[in-house]
Amino acid sequence: MLSEAELIQIRRHLHEDPEIGMQEFHTHDFLLKQIARLPQDHLSIKTIPEVPTAILVRIAGSNPKRTLGWRTDIDALPIKEATGLPFASQNDGVMHACGHDFHMTVALGILSYFAEHQPADNLLIFFQPAEENEFGGKRFFDAGGFQGDYKPDEFYALHVNPQLPAGQIGSRQGTLFAGSNELRISFVGKSGHAAYPQRANDSIVAAANFVTSVQTVVSRNIDPIEGGVVTIGKFNAGQAMNIIAGQTDIEGTIRSFTQQGMEVMTKHIRMIAQGVADAFGQELKINFRQGGYMPVVNDKESSSFFISYMEQADNVDFKIVEPAMIAEDFGFLSNQFKGTMCWLGVNDPKHTLHSDRLSPDESAIEKGITAITGFLTARMEK
Repeated sequence: MLSEAELIQIRRHLHEDPEIGMQEFHTHDFLLKQIARLPQDHLSIKTIPEVPTAILVRIAGSNPKRTLGWRTDIDALPIKEATGLPFASQNDGVMHACGHDFHMTVALGILSYFAEHQPADNLLIFFQPAEENEFGGKRFFDAGGFQGDYKPDEFYALHVNPQLPAGQIGSRQGTLFAGSNELRISFVGKSGHAAYPQRANDSIVAAANFVTSVQTVVSRNIDPIEGGVVTIGKFNAGQAMNIIAGQTDIEGTIRSFTQQGMEVMTKHIRMIAQGVADAFGQELKINFRQGGYMPVVNDKESSSFFISYMEQADNVDFKIVEPAMIAEDFGFLSNQFKGTMCWLGVNDPKHTLHSDRLSPDESAIEKGITAITGFLTARMEK
């Protein structure tokens, strides 16, 4: 089994060489080299050309009743690192600012343990690309990656949380993370001189009305107990102060703890956008893209066992947590296969996920591996 020093060295190497989703070729090759160092007696590997940087490792069980899956994401973010760490990113403008270097290291630690201690059930370790941008889990599923001996009965995953103490595990029954839907809208009018507004059709006025009106989508259409978010993050229009803008482009995100809530919000946003376009005589271009970012819902049976194990394990610090509005494309996999996701605390409360200064506590790695290998072993004995 990999030592703590080896695990930290692996994490730092991964941190130095982050890659954007669907471009994780160095990461893919490095992971394969690490996997090749492990005992191969019960291991097999599946890759597919449709998702070339994905790796699915199978460990054959000694007396399998089912197949358990563990998923880790491998991509990074388009962020310029500002931590000043001696092992900071060497790829300008790209950073592991969401902890996927930790996720991969924990997954390799889990794999190294079960490569040396053959599991009772079959075990899959899925190194998944493009969590941040192109929903790699859904892409792998749609391409037929999870079939035959490589089809899990249950899937599990974790995500680092800088607000929790290093090594603490946090989870809950039901929804853990929200679903997310990308929104892109263009209002197209007619440009003209600022002195002659009657001869133009101002797209900014229409778009501004839309931004104001869309704030009622959650407050007047979603159960307050359920919650939801509509955020307009980009508003681009105009070329000069004395030119009426002929087109305004808007981008935003919609988030909901339930898929039903997502569908209600999408419907009302579309209605408001069309109403504004009609009222102001604008052409409307509208596009939604949810992809694989469905709500992460921990199913009742597996999460009940997960929580019971973590609460009773002597070497695990566990906490029941509230749901969070962040999105994770594990939501797609948890919609296809029952399972549970959890937080792993990494103790950097001054910085959030996606911060250019995020610096997780590396002592969490071994604690996370201990907790998860213990849980998976107990799950196989059930």
